[in-house]
Amino acid sequence: MIKKVGIIICGLLLSHLTWSMDAIDQLKNFSRNTKSSSGDFVQQQVSQGSDGKLKINKELSGKFIFSRPGKFVWTVLKPYEQKMLADGKQLAMWDKDLNQVTYRSANQALATTPAAILFGDTPLDQYFELQLVGEKGNLTWVELSPKVSKQGSNEIPYSKIGIGMASNLPQAMELRDNFGNVVLLTFSNIKTNISVSPGDFIFKAPPGADIVKLP
Repeated sequence: MIKKVGIIICGLLLSHLTWSMDAIDQLKNFSRNTKSSSGDFVQQQVSQGSDGKLKINKELSGKFIFSRPGKFVWTVLKPYEQKMLADGKQLAMWDKDLNQVTYRSANQALATTPAAILFGDTPLDQYFELQLVGEKGNLTWVELSPKVSKQGSNEIPYSKIGIGMASNLPQAMELRDNFGNVVLLTFSNIKTNISVSPGDFIFKAPPGADIVKLP
């Protein structure tokens, strides 16, 4: 009887280990095998109240499209219009209300936007330590902790990043910084390995736009 119980426990442990490893495997497979994708997103900025409950301070929604290596468009449609576009060489961030365009070099994109973390062309384990978390909200989660650069500094503004996987697709992200700020992202209507045009990733600044260039 004891032998049978031991076999059952070992089987459960191996099953749990296989399930746990699958979360990281799903994320790596998505990064490696999904060459292009599109979908919708909802982005919420939340904070924890004195009662311990999370409060939504801001909510944005929109659409995304990406094509590896290094190209994506992240378009906020509500409650106002903004756009982030990476063409593989630089990242352009446009605010319609301000009519302002900010440009950054592509090698800084990973440090400035969650979209580039998920849709960029650099292996995630080059910048992050990947750790299995478990199941939450019907998703299996992977936690990404930024590695310290060789210069001893960390340019990524998040202390922890969680990615929730299901059916080999990222369904949610949770981003936390050292100041207690939390950003939640949920994805829907995801289509993978779609046909994209190079013109989808060309951005032309609107007439009269204020141009800001950063390193």
